Amino acid sequence: MFLLSISSACTGTPEAATDLAPAVPYQTVTILETPTIIPPLTGITLPTPTTFTHIVVQGDTLTGIAVRYGVSLEALLAANPGVQPTSLSIGTIIIIPTGSKIPGESIPTPASLPVLQARCWAEAAGGLWCFALLQNGYSESLENLSAQFTLLDAAGQELASQAAYAMLNTLPPGQSIPLAVHFPPPVHTNVSVRVQVLTAIRLLAGDTRYLPVVTENTLASVGASGRTAHLTGRVLSTSAGTANTLWVLATAYDAAGNVIGVRRWESPSALTAAAPVSFDFLVYSMGPGIDRVEFLAEARP
Repeated sequence: MFLLSISSACTGTPEAATDLAPAVPYQTVTILETPTIIPPLTGITLPTPTTFTHIVVQGDTLTGIAVRYGVSLEALLAANPGVQPTSLSIGTIIIIPTGSKIPGESIPTPASLPVLQARCWAEAAGGLWCFALLQNGYSESLENLSAQFTLLDAAGQELASQAAYAMLNTLPPGQSIPLAVHFPPPVHTNVSVRVQVLTAIRLLAGDTRYLPVVTENTLASVGASGRTAHLTGRVLSTSAGTANTLWVLATAYDAAGNVIGVRRWESPSALTAAAPVSFDFLVYSMGPGIDRVEFLAEARP
């Protein structure tokens, strides 16, 4: 069984605090001094999952995907004629054929889940950063979260649409994760955003692809402008295995509880029970000032 840890850090401005020197964020942005909020669309559409898909993550192979979902490799290749078995790209959507389940094998269940909020923030350069906050209300962790963001004009006509993927592979029970997408300029400011969940797979019991971790001593120090937070803390492993991949996801919220920024940090070193890993990075606001930051960590062998 694996575990993703979540913790939150109350923000504060240390004595004589100033903004730190700019760093290249996970997703490059143009910081807007006077943020403009784009109203969210009333009544976010939630789909009933029908198409059964898998989003390729690091380490995936077609053979492994076929075994996991209980289908033959031949059936998987037939359902995905454009996929090259020897060169899978992270983020590729693999269609899982139905009706080929191996007797006695259980397969993950596609899940419908709520979108807690969908909101966009305008850039000075004319683009938009849009965030959707998804919540896992299931007793199992969810994997391969993705959603479609669509911008609509005042008449409800579609202006632009993009798919977004979660920056972590999994989301534990009871927790929330933001999905983010950038619409480049020019974008008219009188628009609303619609978010539709595309994929969310309930993980099977006993999945060993993730290692249990916890975060501790997390601190978010907000700079003088309120638009940048310096994040520190450390991640501890609670298992005997070695995590060669370790991610920490930081989500920044304003005082009203809106997602205003997100950034993923990747550890340059392995994590073991005997060697905790410290993190130190920045997160930026695309909207108002940062009020608090929440953390999720994910570790894989």
